[in-house]
Amino acid sequence: MSVARVTEIIAGSKKSFEDAVENGIKRATKTLKNVEGAWVKDQRVVVSDGDIKEYRVVLKVTFILED
Repeated sequence: MSVARVTEIIAGSKKSFEDAVENGIKRATKTLKNVEGAWVKDQRVVVSDGDIKEYRVVLKVTFILED
């Protein structure tokens, strides 16, 4: 039986929430091995002068621990 761990990361994008998720997963897989999935815990935007400057997501990333 496998044992998994969940870690929380925050990722951002100037384009969209979807792009922020993709950025977060790409970065997480550079450090974490055996990433199996993720879910979006929260979404928010950074606003300046009435314009959205950045889309941010809080991701819960699941990865399988090695023996």
